[in-house]
Amino acid sequence: MHEIRRTVTLPDDVGTDVIAIPAGSPVALDLRLESVVEGVLVTGSVSASAAGACVRCLDPVELAMTGTFQELFAYADRAAHHHEVGAPTDEDEVHELVGDLVDLEPVLRDAVVPALPFQPVCRADCPGLCPRCGIRLADDPDHHHEEIDPRWSSLSALLQDDPQQKRN
Repeated sequence: MHEIRRTVTLPDDVGTDVIAIPAGSPVALDLRLESVVEGVLVTGSVSASAAGACVRCLDPVELAMTGTFQELFAYADRAAHHHEVGAPTDEDEVHELVGDLVDLEPVLRDAVVPALPFQPVCRADCPGLCPRCGIRLADDPDHHHEEIDPRWSSLSALLQDDPQQKRN
C-alpha cells in the first residue's frame, strides 16, 4: 500500500456549463494505492474550488467541493481477460494500467461532476431577478409592478383622469 497527497492542475474544465472547476485550477488529491490480485485499487478524495453563476441572480459563485472515488486499475493481462470473458458495459468500465501509470482524469471527472450542485446559488435565500424587468431583487427588496387583472382592465380607463370632467 502507498499513500500519496498531491496538488495537480486540471488540463480542461471539469463540470457543467453552470458550474465547473476551471482549467488550470489547483486540485488536491489524497490517494491510497493498494496492490490487489487484479491490479491496483485506487481509493481517494479530491478537493477543489468550483466557479460558476448563481442560477437565480447570475452573480458569480465560488464553492469549495469534495468528492470521493474508488477504482480498480487492472493489469494489462487481467484487463485482456475481462475483455475476452465479456464485453464491459458502461457501468463496468475496466480501467487499465499503462505500464506503471494510472490515468485518473476520467475517474476524477466521474467523482467531481456528480458532487457539484445542479443549481448553484450565491446564497440560500437569493431572491433572484424580477421576471418582468430583470432588476436584482436583492438590491431592491420592495420592488414590484402594478398588475391589473386582465378581466378588469377595461374598467381601469374609468379610474384615469378625464380632462373634460375637470372643466365642468
